[in-house]
Amino acid sequence: MSDSPVVHRHEVEPDGAPPADGPRIAVLVSLNFPDLTEPVAELVRRFTRTALTTLHALGARYELVDTSADRLGDPAATAGYEGVLLLGGGDVDGELYGADGPVPNSYGVDRRADDHCIAAVRAVAAAKRPVLGICRGSQLVNIAFGGTLVPDLEDYRLHRGGPGQPLFLDEKVTVTEGSRLATLTGAGRLTVRSGHHQAVSAVGDGLVAVAHAEDGVIEAVEHQERWVVGVQWHPEDPDGSDHHRMRLFSGFLAACDR
Repeated sequence: MSDSPVVHRHEVEPDGAPPADGPRIAVLVSLNFPDLTEPVAELVRRFTRTALTTLHALGARYELVDTSADRLGDPAATAGYEGVLLLGGGDVDGELYGADGPVPNSYGVDRRADDHCIAAVRAVAAAKRPVLGICRGSQLVNIAFGGTLVPDLEDYRLHRGGPGQPLFLDEKVTVTEGSRLATLTGAGRLTVRSGHHQAVSAVGDGLVAVAHAEDGVIEAVEHQERWVVGVQWHPEDPDGSDHHRMRLFSGFLAACDR
């Protein structure tokens, strides 16, 4: 019998009845990706539950699409929702962004989930529905538009904890003035919660980098014409700013309502 932890839907679903109306959001996340350990499983539980609870609190309805499930539907069906939210998780398969050989410190790769999410992003963007990507979700957005990733950040100290330290830390990012993200966050300088070893490298077609870390690493992208935003950090980390999370999610849902 496997000793691997399992994340169940009931552990991430918010309490209480869903709103009677409000925008319908498809939430794509792999609850049980490869290499899952109990500490990471607990992060998945906390972060996913915080994201779903925030959607409920803001009056949105959601459909949780577990991209690690045995059976997945047609990713193009995601375009039938008012918007899509892609949450964090394991690394994206290096073949999808042209990685040159094995990726150092690769973790949690699930090509089937990657392919589903990328196809969903393309379908939703083509339908001109809003897309919000978080961490892995932001990386998938960039790849869906033809971009690439930094496979492994050699100097990771600003972006995640080191050996024997908590994975997530506070990171300073600067948001580009006049960008959609700047309007959403209401600030040009943010302290965010980060825990990543990869990041956007070449920005995808139609996208532009709109936030950077102090070392120049790209921390957010957005589409120049469509409502597509990806942030490398985790606004759904309950140890981060509630105000920042509510502003970002509220702006996303306002776009979905339109």
